[in-house]
Amino acid sequence: MGLKHVLRRLIHSPGFTLITIVTLAVGIGANSAIFAVIDGILLKALPYPDSDRLVAVNHTAPGINFPDAGSAPFLYFTYRDENRAFDASGIWKSRRASVTGLAEPEEVDATDMTADVLPLLGVSPLIGHWFSEKDDSPGAAETVILTYGYWKTRFGGSSAVLGQKITVDGTVRDIIGVMPNSFRFLTEHPALLRPLRLNRTAITLGDFSYRGIGKLKPGVTLAAASADVARMIPIGIDKFPVDKGYNKKMYDEARFAPMMKPLKDEVVGDIGKTLWVLLGTVGVVLLIACANIANLLLVRAEGREQELAVRAALGASWSRIAGELLRESLVLGISGGVFGLGLAYLALKLLVATAPANLPRLADISISLSVFIFTLVASLIAGLFFGLMPVIKYAGPRINSLIRAGGRALTSSRERLRTRDILAVVQMAFALVLLVGSGLMIRTFLELRRVDPGFVHPAEVQTLHIFIPETDTRDGGAVIRMQENILDRMSGITGVSSAGIVNVLPMTIKAPINGLWAQDQPEQAKRVPKLRRFKFFSPGFLQTMGTPLIAGREFTWTDTYERRPVAMVSENLARSMWGSPTNALGKQIHESADSPWREIIGVIGDEREDGVDHAAPEVAYFPLLMTKYQGNIERAQRSVWYVVRSSRIGTQGFIQEIQRAVWSVNPNLPLAQLRTMGEIYSKSLERTSFTLVMLAIAGAMALLIGLVGIYGVVSYSVSQRRREIGIRLVLGAPAGGVMRMFIRQAFVLGVIGAVTGSLAALGLARLISSLLFQVSASDPLTYASVCSALLIATLLASYLPARRATRVEPVEVLRTE
Repeated sequence: MGLKHVLRRLIHSPGFTLITIVTLAVGIGANSAIFAVIDGILLKALPYPDSDRLVAVNHTAPGINFPDAGSAPFLYFTYRDENRAFDASGIWKSRRASVTGLAEPEEVDATDMTADVLPLLGVSPLIGHWFSEKDDSPGAAETVILTYGYWKTRFGGSSAVLGQKITVDGTVRDIIGVMPNSFRFLTEHPALLRPLRLNRTAITLGDFSYRGIGKLKPGVTLAAASADVARMIPIGIDKFPVDKGYNKKMYDEARFAPMMKPLKDEVVGDIGKTLWVLLGTVGVVLLIACANIANLLLVRAEGREQELAVRAALGASWSRIAGELLRESLVLGISGGVFGLGLAYLALKLLVATAPANLPRLADISISLSVFIFTLVASLIAGLFFGLMPVIKYAGPRINSLIRAGGRALTSSRERLRTRDILAVVQMAFALVLLVGSGLMIRTFLELRRVDPGFVHPAEVQTLHIFIPETDTRDGGAVIRMQENILDRMSGITGVSSAGIVNVLPMTIKAPINGLWAQDQPEQAKRVPKLRRFKFFSPGFLQTMGTPLIAGREFTWTDTYERRPVAMVSENLARSMWGSPTNALGKQIHESADSPWREIIGVIGDEREDGVDHAAPEVAYFPLLMTKYQGNIERAQRSVWYVVRSSRIGTQGFIQEIQRAVWSVNPNLPLAQLRTMGEIYSKSLERTSFTLVMLAIAGAMALLIGLVGIYGVVSYSVSQRRREIGIRLVLGAPAGGVMRMFIRQAFVLGVIGAVTGSLAALGLARLISSLLFQVSASDPLTYASVCSALLIATLLASYLPARRATRVEPVEVLRTE
């Protein structure tokens, strides 16, 4: 009977009910959506059996400033032979692969792995089988496993695919399996899985270009496994030979050590802190919404105080009245939660569709049972939170006195106004906390946009990836001639101003790293060299990117085809080794003891290779074709990016013309990853942009709700002081003075909210300090701007009800009184 009475009362107040449920739905929905993201990314176990025993087996080398060295084949074989901690371990590497013969040539993501990796993950193929030891051995037949999506799109989901052939990078491979639809390989999205086929007899120390993975034996802790890996590293260094120019003492000085973590931590990365901050942020929005609803309920209960007093006088107990008020607030809370869950579902659909690059495990984000329970608990807590205020104020033992007081006691009115003032201050303080966080992220975003990335007008540069396999031609010179021919065809397209080739684009994957020696610094040969990035590019690349040539000259095609021993370096590398760019010119460097000394002919402006929020790395640059590079007789860059600057970027037909230019030279070459440098640049800012947008939305919601609270406080104050206003006006008080009185009241509340909010904001700012860039967590400009904006908004919110106070008819009010 009580619940029916509550529902009937809410239905008879549709305006109040609708506003309350919508406000709650937004607040609870935002919290449920963020919690669903946290649940899917951080809380859910990885989709592998015994996932708590899976670990990332990587390494660090502090002696050469190599914080994340990954893993290497020599360590893989050492751990397989010597370990006491793992049931199994393996290594893997992601690549791009060219597929031909199915339809148009295409380039897809592929993951190369040792035969141990899939069994230790424990996900069996949907059809077929895992790689065997034979598949993973050099000289065996070439095999491949398809992932579910590629199997469906390219083979129609046919079970007859087993035993069929597929040409990958010019090599014909037998399809031996298809992984199930539920299979996820960490953060990668491969279409193909291939065996690494490492030749143990040819393995030397080095080649830290792989990632390691292991499965702990039952009962073995991560600390125990780390100790076991630390024990085995020296064994591996002693067991395998070194490359020319290196010695085992250098590996000892590098101080290789294990860097192990749960596999889930490897998958999730550092997004966890950001997500918890966002959950706290939207939690604050819900608190503000609850404070606002508490204000509405106080007004609603105030209108019923005579009714409640009469019921108490007729024998209704305090607990019965309190129960009815709480039932009403809980019904509102649960209703808001139901609609909030719907909003969260829609928000998650949108999030997954937009697929932010900085969010891993998107496929695991859903409205799960834990999200449903979280929403229910949040709804009940919210209902109790805003429902207790009217219970305390109007369902207490003092309610009997209201009959005698008639509900018009001055002290009572002041007490009610004080309560509403406190709630309004709390809302404004919380709103300021979120606005400060949003302001700091805006400052960060602006600072990032001011950073020179090392290239200009990225939106005018089209990029695409092309790989020329050895099956097309084994001759390095022929590879470069084909690449130059394609470049010439692209340069002839209408609207193209320049074009170039590079092996690694800025802000994508990291360029290869290697030691670098200088002929004029012979003492380097006695110690481990500092690792630098190595990049390779063609004539025209610097002009196309707009990267400045600081000193000297750039590569020519003659340098490339004649395999001249020349090199270029970044400005920061030149300053690090020789003090200035001009001093670097003419110096001799090489990358290994059996490589020729290469003369530095030019110095290039620094590029923010890892994103504008990271310092530019020191880079050595080489031509696309070289001799005696790291022991190779000839080294041609087969996997390259083309960059094309044009005013026609984004116009219809431009990509088709580029495609025709490539296929006119070689119709078997797939064009892959067609993006503009503007898209790549924007993606590098995605983490900051995501956090900024979320905080901005939360801050705007908080400010809007807070201003509604201020508006309500001033409106209530005007209604309570109508008699006072009438007397003031009769006695000759100017209307402007009356209006300023109420505006002053709102301003004081705003100041109190700004001061308390600023103190609280310092705590939030420290939490997001790792997300800031060249902006202090206590940045005075941000705090001053946000406080000023809050106070101005407060004045505007109070203007309308204050102006209404000046329109009170004194005679009518006094006659009523």
